[in-house]
Amino acid sequence: MRDEPGFAGDDDEPDDSDLPALYHFVYCSRAADSVDDAEVDRIVEAAQHSNRTHGLTGVLVFGSGIFFQWVEGPAENIKGLIARLHDDRRHHDIVALSQSEEERERLYPNWTMERVEAEDIRAVLLDALENAEDKNNIAALQRILGHLGSQPLLSLG
Repeated sequence: MRDEPGFAGDDDEPDDSDLPALYHFVYCSRAADSVDDAEVDRIVEAAQHSNRTHGLTGVLVFGSGIFFQWVEGPAENIKGLIARLHDDRRHHDIVALSQSEEERERLYPNWTMERVEAEDIRAVLLDALENAEDKNNIAALQRILGHLGSQPLLSLG
């Protein structure tokens, strides 16, 4: 998979001393009822423009009314994005699955934001629920899984 577009190749491996401090944020959320495939395409297009300006890269998975996103870049810019995500009415029940800063290469160095299709996001959410410790995250994940249980799993792509 690392030889696919967006992933750094073996020839591109930087020396450990050259690795930048990158902050990453991984979350899932439930889309608002008004969000459709066209709206997700608009979200990705706007993110590509904004992320290019702010040095962010990442991937967005959307399927069955659920968003799952990995985004990485400078800590200050990611933290600003997190605040904007919480104010965005196009989704609910935001659950932070992972966030930290470390010196490493980018996971998606060539993707300012790319949309990939969800085969079955339920497995990702069940794993997150199994590892969740925060009671608010547990409740939100349960609501999201309940939402998935009320409709067939499919990608709207």
